[in-house]
Amino acid sequence: MKRLIKKSVPNVPDRPVKILQFGEGNFLRGFVDWMVDVLNEKTLFNGNIQIIQPIPKGMGNAINVQDGLYHVLLEGIENGGRIQNSRLITSVKGVLNPYENYMDFLRQAENPFLEFIVSNTTEAGIVFDPTDRSPEVVPNSFPGKLTALLLHRFHHFDGGSQSGLTLLPCELIEKNGEKLKECILRYSNHWALSETFISWVHDNCIFYNTLVDRIVPGFPREQINEIQQRLGFKDDLIVKAEPFHLWVLQGPKDIKNQLDFNKAQLNVIVTDDLGPYRTRKVRILNGAHTAMVPYAYLNGFIEVREVVENKKMEAFLNTVLFEEIIPTIDMSKTELESYTREVLDRFRNPFIKHRLLDIALNSIAKFRVRVLPSLLTYLELYKKVPEGLATALAHLIVFYKGNHKGEHIAIRDDESVIAFFRTAWKKSDLDQTLDEVLSNKTFWGTDLTEKKQLSSFIKQCVKSLV
Repeated sequence: MKRLIKKSVPNVPDRPVKILQFGEGNFLRGFVDWMVDVLNEKTLFNGNIQIIQPIPKGMGNAINVQDGLYHVLLEGIENGGRIQNSRLITSVKGVLNPYENYMDFLRQAENPFLEFIVSNTTEAGIVFDPTDRSPEVVPNSFPGKLTALLLHRFHHFDGGSQSGLTLLPCELIEKNGEKLKECILRYSNHWALSETFISWVHDNCIFYNTLVDRIVPGFPREQINEIQQRLGFKDDLIVKAEPFHLWVLQGPKDIKNQLDFNKAQLNVIVTDDLGPYRTRKVRILNGAHTAMVPYAYLNGFIEVREVVENKKMEAFLNTVLFEEIIPTIDMSKTELESYTREVLDRFRNPFIKHRLLDIALNSIAKFRVRVLPSLLTYLELYKKVPEGLATALAHLIVFYKGNHKGEHIAIRDDESVIAFFRTAWKKSDLDQTLDEVLSNKTFWGTDLTEKKQLSSFIKQCVKSLV
């Protein structure tokens, strides 16, 4: 079987790089990179993506071995019919690791064709790190790297107004574009950068708040041999995704002049207010995902579909969604219930094996953003504990113990988070462990031990699990 490299594929177009992308994970490759590939086919965009690996270790080498080529498989139900198709993605030039060659990374800013920055570094990615002391050495954080890149571009083009970039962060945090800009300005002050650079960022760089929506399970491990035979290539980077996709952009509508989403028949909305779209999606779709993972995994389940098809799990999800999350959202109940039923149907997609452990990446940060607002709002509105959501939090705490009933759990999170739980779970007194976890304001944004009803419920639940 042929390896998927450019020599094996006739007529791979050579396009200028117009997009720098921070992040090489399944989601961006199955969402943004797929969209750019469609734009290249159906419009005059004619641009490629240079991926920047945001952390020292990642998938960069594997992607470069295949010359940036890979397939996206879309499988699911759409308009009542089954969809199964594949697309060879040719829009990715490759991956650059700034930890291996920082100057090559900075030189990407000298590209006159560059127009966009895209990112998805998870909810924990858009942060300011005070230990990043200078733009002269590779910063730890994504916003630090981006500030250094923008500074290099500012100097290379002598601060010209036409050298500004459009930034489209896809991290699932509220006002992601605004927060990314705040981080860049904070680094500018931290590094004592010039006022002219700061003015250039303000005046010439456009930061969109964005919302993304597509379920992307990623690499189809169990079916890979069959799929590769069908495609005729040994492709180790296949990304499986559902057909549904939605990208909401809050900012100037003239982005449509650069990216003709309508002509490409892509489901992209440019709006003045993405708030309602975000609340609905984050609280319901992402909230359901994040709430179900620890509860379902500790109950012996492996994939999303088998969770929603199990009566006990279905009852748990229905309680969480219809009785606890929807009542906390100030939108039409009819509309929210309709969207929720659509989400549950997407979870039942017969073609997708969406592993719970894949969703579990950075679950603490995800729980704070996706689930905790619903839990705390319900507690405030109804003066009682939402037992489904609180049970999910209790299971999350046990999940982060890293083992359950003799089984090791591979926790994927920031090392500082893993180390915190490792230390907390070593305490001989379980109440002390739980008080330390629940009072961690870095995790939850508040001291949850002050919510006496909630704290008591969670402690009882955890004690029944360990």
